[in-house]
Amino acid sequence: MTTVEPTRSRAPAWRGGFGRLWSAAVLSSFGDALRTAALPLLAVTLTDDPLLIASVTACGYLPWIVFGLLGGAVADRVDQRRAMWTVDALRGLLVAAFALAVGLGQASIGLLIALAFTLTTLQTLFDNAATALLPSLVGREALGSANARLMTGQRLAGGLLGGPVVPVLLLAGAAAPFAVDAATYLLAAALIATLRVPVPDRAPRPPGSTLRREIAEGLRTLARDRTLRGLCTATALCNIGMGALIATLVLVVTDWLGAGNTGYAVALTAYAAGSLAGGALTGRLSGRLGRTLAVLLAGTAQCAALVAMGTIRHLGALTAALAVFGFMGMVWNVNTTTLMQERSPAALLGRVSSAHRTLAVAGAPLGALLGGAVAAAWGTRTPPLLAAGFFLLSVAALIPGTRPDVPEGAPDDGATTAHVHR
Repeated sequence: MTTVEPTRSRAPAWRGGFGRLWSAAVLSSFGDALRTAALPLLAVTLTDDPLLIASVTACGYLPWIVFGLLGGAVADRVDQRRAMWTVDALRGLLVAAFALAVGLGQASIGLLIALAFTLTTLQTLFDNAATALLPSLVGREALGSANARLMTGQRLAGGLLGGPVVPVLLLAGAAAPFAVDAATYLLAAALIATLRVPVPDRAPRPPGSTLRREIAEGLRTLARDRTLRGLCTATALCNIGMGALIATLVLVVTDWLGAGNTGYAVALTAYAAGSLAGGALTGRLSGRLGRTLAVLLAGTAQCAALVAMGTIRHLGALTAALAVFGFMGMVWNVNTTTLMQERSPAALLGRVSSAHRTLAVAGAPLGALLGGAVAAAWGTRTPPLLAAGFFLLSVAALIPGTRPDVPEGAPDDGATTAHVHR
């Protein structure tokens, strides 16, 4: 295994645009958490059909599978800052109109499904544009720290603050969570609109260039880079495992452990706390090991944590394992995102990130179905062990990437390293 040089990193400056981007991301995550928690509660008041209720959640996955690659190609064509604030403004208006419909008693399950599908479709453009925009706001050496701060802020706002606020807002009426969500979108749009970023230095598209050909070019770029190819394969595999775990964790806690709803809340809190700690410390870990080895360590530790969840029948062991799992999950997410930004050509970053996200999202519903099937066939302790198997496969997929085709920090060859705007 090739030794990876420690990653030199520095904190991003809050001035110069990053602070506004961070604030916009955290605001949007808070609003998303309100809407995500409120939609199922509203759905069960509109229908008792489990399939229709599940369809609201399914529409959070489907647009990524259908439009994810297209969103990345469009993000590489357009002004990313303008695309982001336009999408957020549009989402804010859509959610505001939905809040009005709820307040007037005109909401329906079909309207919920249409809203979920439309918002996620718009998100495919926003998220890929945001990934491609960040290197324009911070220097290459600050990318890792910037990603860690963004993801930690989003996890804090969305994972710990958003959910508990929903019951309070519902006291003001069923429309209140959606009205606040709309306001966060509009505020985020205003913040992003004020960003000042360099004009991208993009080569003119060749005659006859189409979105299909541009998507294929992004996929070829990803496939040529051994590190990115390994990360993409590993992410697809581990997200199958994540889907199996998330879909059945409530059964592991309440059925196999017999810990009830309180135990489930404790388990989720442990995972969130571990994630926040991971966001705070991932920079130090990556600085010592380098990004590729940090990802390899994270996957290995998560595999061990999953085995502990499925073999040790004790709530304390499960919460400790989930804390480790959340910690290492943040290490994984920060470093895989940063590696994409560092190793992808700037003109192709939207397409590379969209391929990564599309495969990740596609794996989750497949894993959820597999998790439910193995729980029904062999008991509720088995989904974490199934997930551990997929994480083990993902670690194996990572190993070739620790012997990269081009060493990190090598001179730019136009194919495997990033053109970063300082």
